[in-house]
Amino acid sequence: MADGSITDAEFEQAGLRLAVDGPVATITLARPERRNALTFSTWRTLARIGDTLPGDVRVVVVRGEGPAFSAGIDLRLFTAEGVPGEDALGPRDEDFIHGLQAGYLWLRRPEIVSIAAVQGHAIGGGFQLALACDLRVAADDVKFAMKEPALGIVPDLSGTKPLVDIVGVPRALELCLTARTVHAEEAARLGLAELVVPAAELGKAVDDLVAAILAVRPSTAVAVKRLLREAPGNTLEQQAAAERREQVVLLRELSEPS
Repeated sequence: MADGSITDAEFEQAGLRLAVDGPVATITLARPERRNALTFSTWRTLARIGDTLPGDVRVVVVRGEGPAFSAGIDLRLFTAEGVPGEDALGPRDEDFIHGLQAGYLWLRRPEIVSIAAVQGHAIGGGFQLALACDLRVAADDVKFAMKEPALGIVPDLSGTKPLVDIVGVPRALELCLTARTVHAEEAARLGLAELVVPAAELGKAVDDLVAAILAVRPSTAVAVKRLLREAPGNTLEQQAAAERREQVVLLRELSEPS
């Protein structure tokens, strides 16, 4: 459409729902009969959500409908049957994959805090979607697994960077090459989930986290996220300089008459 808005038919094809309530946007993976399996339309529509998100949204929650967060790529894409309305999975160039990655990359923007509310299976592309978010609140029935190598492919939805940042190269290598399942207790221990709660309490735990984040001044929250996202790539001196730059701006704002 000319204004870039997403139609109901496009949301349905993508298996997504979007609800915006003031400063909070909730993206729901809404194909529970397929354990919220992901398709090309899902990733492209996620990218468009990022492009059209209202500027006053401060928190984005990503959740799955039903007992699973996401079982990952819809395996019908690997078959002759395919998925109705979707291109077949075949040889692709880097531009094609970059377009799919765009569905996840915007979740790291400094002006929002993204939260994955993860229950049940979070497999492959579903695991990578959770990793794309700033924070993960997991139910005690969560099952993380990076299955792509078992399918003969690599994780290519920007998930390798946060995985290595969180668990380190050796553990990331072990998780990817064995494609084994990580349950809630280990996920918390490895840092793959910031909070693990009983499945029945997942919604409340996410609501409480959202409320705590919204209690922080918007410009302060943006500055903190930007500062912390930069930290791993900075030297101590560079990070100290970044802290100074951010603080000077915030102090100036606080001293201005309201």
